[in-house]
Amino acid sequence: MHAMVLSAPGAPLRFELREDPVPGPGDVRIKVGACGVCRTDLHVVDGELPDIAYPIVPGHEVVGRVDALGPGVTSLRVGERIGVPWLGYTCGECSYCRSGRENLCDRPRFTGYTRDGGFASHLVADARYCFPLGEAGDDVAIAPLLCAGLIGWRSLAMAGDGKHLGIFGFGAAGHIIAQVARWQGRSVYAFTRAGDVEAQGLAKSLGAEWAGSSEDQPPAPLDAAIIFAPVGDLVPLALRAVRKGGRVVCAGIHMSDIPSFPYHILWEERQLLSVANLTRGDGIAFFKIAAQAGIRTHTSVFPLREANEVLSRLRAGQITGAAVLLP
Repeated sequence: MHAMVLSAPGAPLRFELREDPVPGPGDVRIKVGACGVCRTDLHVVDGELPDIAYPIVPGHEVVGRVDALGPGVTSLRVGERIGVPWLGYTCGECSYCRSGRENLCDRPRFTGYTRDGGFASHLVADARYCFPLGEAGDDVAIAPLLCAGLIGWRSLAMAGDGKHLGIFGFGAAGHIIAQVARWQGRSVYAFTRAGDVEAQGLAKSLGAEWAGSSEDQPPAPLDAAIIFAPVGDLVPLALRAVRKGGRVVCAGIHMSDIPSFPYHILWEERQLLSVANLTRGDGIAFFKIAAQAGIRTHTSVFPLREANEVLSRLRAGQITGAAVLLP
């Protein structure tokens, strides 16, 4: 097999040839068909997440086919197309797992962060945390749904049922969840970097009522806002944009520091929430919705060896929609 490997914080990924991995009990080996590039991959590469055991292979939006079963696996079959998401293992024993909140597990493992991920030709994953995908749709189009779609779906659910929804950061997750929100009958307001006419154009093409700079006020007060960009400065801007009783949901696993802000923009029962990871239930629910809503992902495709260039472009805000690597 071959893989793009991270050896130290901030180091460029290195192309390596390795022995094919052998799936252990409960695991499957997957031949990768496509792997999306997520903002969280950038946080891993830049060393912004704690407790990374190097070397590590990033990538957690994986679509591929099972090519070997570990002992005891009966839920999947060789040749079946499956998706491998961010959540790769939970203990099943802590109070969070026992209360249906496995996304908050005390001893989790994550694909592309604490176990090798999909920037590779093959990977090994726990069969219990993989999603059967069927044969509809192509690998590239589906890959961004495995994280951008899933975490976006959880964020949308936490935002509540309000009609007027703001999306701050119109990238991979934003452009997917905008389609779900429009399918649900909501009005979408897209906030991008100043001057990002390409992202604003994408938002309008997907049915957004309005698209503009994050510093601009929307034409109507928002019932809720979701912040996908990892920029703490957006929190006060989003709070100013939501109405009394509105919600602001921070969807990223990492965000720069939130600046101080006057209490009055939080007052009047506005709520500030964060989203952590996902549950397998989120995935089951989202893939049903994705099929019903007819989601179409906007993707740019690159060979695996160009992963470093893709990450640099993502860091600079030069990727519209989602980037996908092909092994």
